[in-house]
Amino acid sequence: MRKTFIFGHKKPDSDSVMSAIGLSYLKNKLGDNTEPRILGNINKETKYALDYFKLKEPEYLNDVKLQIKDVNYHKGFFIQDNDSIFNGYQMLLREGLTGIPVVHNDNDFLGLLTIKDLSHIVVNDHFEDLCTSYDNILDVLKASEILKFDDEICGKILVASYRSTTFINNVHLDNSNILIVGDRHSVIEYAVESGVKLVILSGDSEIKDKHIEIARRNKVNIIRTEYDSYHITRLLPLASYIRTMIRSYNPIKFEENEYVDTVLDINNKLKHTNYPIVDKQNKCLGLLKIIDLNDKKPKNVILVDHNEKLQSADGLDEANIREIIDHHNLGSVTTSAPVNFRNMAVGSTCTIVYTLYQEKDIVIPKNIAGALLSGILSDTLILKSPTATDIDREAVRELSRIAEVDYQEYGMNMLKAGTSLDGMTHEDVLYNDFKLYTVNEKTFGIGQFFTMNFDEMKKDLEGYIQTLNEISEANNYDFLALYVTDIIQNGSYVIYNTKGQEVIEMMYDKNDIVEGYFVSDCVSRKKHVVPLVMDVFEN
Repeated sequence: MRKTFIFGHKKPDSDSVMSAIGLSYLKNKLGDNTEPRILGNINKETKYALDYFKLKEPEYLNDVKLQIKDVNYHKGFFIQDNDSIFNGYQMLLREGLTGIPVVHNDNDFLGLLTIKDLSHIVVNDHFEDLCTSYDNILDVLKASEILKFDDEICGKILVASYRSTTFINNVHLDNSNILIVGDRHSVIEYAVESGVKLVILSGDSEIKDKHIEIARRNKVNIIRTEYDSYHITRLLPLASYIRTMIRSYNPIKFEENEYVDTVLDINNKLKHTNYPIVDKQNKCLGLLKIIDLNDKKPKNVILVDHNEKLQSADGLDEANIREIIDHHNLGSVTTSAPVNFRNMAVGSTCTIVYTLYQEKDIVIPKNIAGALLSGILSDTLILKSPTATDIDREAVRELSRIAEVDYQEYGMNMLKAGTSLDGMTHEDVLYNDFKLYTVNEKTFGIGQFFTMNFDEMKKDLEGYIQTLNEISEANNYDFLALYVTDIIQNGSYVIYNTKGQEVIEMMYDKNDIVEGYFVSDCVSRKKHVVPLVMDVFEN
């Protein structure tokens, strides 16, 4: 069963991370094969929760773009360099391919052999030269062993085609010769006495015992085949090591993790038919035929806590979205086929995941209960946010019982862990909990950071403004704001990019708004901020 990745948005908060973990556990209990992932660095609050309940941090997922490993290429299609040309050609015929990677040692990629390269054997200037193994010759000629002294056979091919006396008187034989001969005993005797490298007996010819004894003394290799001399001369060169035919020792090759669109871009220039596929250690994995790119298996994904394309993994259009679990407004994600879409007006995606456990009657383990509880407490500010519903409250009561914690005490400690500014840059604060949105071709970003003491941040207000200006300019955002939510004061201080002054004034219908302006009863980005920005851009 192929794996499905479950992940939240690019700037993971506790709800997105914990809902991915909780949903993955549920899916796997139901017989699926899933894995929770994150699209960015987790914040301090989430780390606190993971550590508290001894949960493993999900691995990072860079993107879900199509890669060569998602394509049904010819895996395991390659040949060892000491195999025969004949076997390489047969493999090409069986697979209907025009190229084959050649490997040596432990599948180390050596080079690419093509049909064009093989055609050279027909007009090879050194047609009579042979370098191969004894076993390759047996295989290609369908021969049987009579005497074997050498694993490797290298030399010049000769055919005893003259009259015996003419051959013996005019042809010099030595250890560099490979002789093809029929039942011409005088020539065989001359050959074994001369210590040739190999005698190939054609037409299943007999050999005298005394000649075998001479050959044994002189360490002459002997084989016998039913083929006649003509067919032997045609086949024997094909017994050579396939590495002797390689013309391209440094062809264009791709690693299995390479993106398909990169391969297509390169192929548009080169117009090759085949490309070897290797791993990072240059071990050959197989061969990609360009037409194989049509037979692809996109990555299976499930989205949690978002359904905005800008917030999701790069390459989402190339993935197979199986399901979406979210509690936000409908965004820009589209699918090519119907999917399960669970969207509920609750305070946290973890609450929805909790309801799925109830519906499926799956027991929630203590650590998973702690994960889901953490996500709900984070997104609802320990149930103080206006987004909190009775369903959230019910979930918190049950999950805190299973997790064996006082949710108010635990929730306050978790939020405190997330409000520490130690070691954080201005960008870290902005991206601690950040989301992008689009409306009417306008792009805006809202960051939210929880604090119990805004005065510490206010000391460096200009620094935060400068950072927002730089980021909005670099990314061409139409509006960028950081809402610093004070849990105690039950409101948020808003810092925004300078060019966003008009947007802020229109949002709150005031002309005297300054940086660091406090908005009372503003604690939910989803309810108190995003709708106002969208209203401005829509009108």
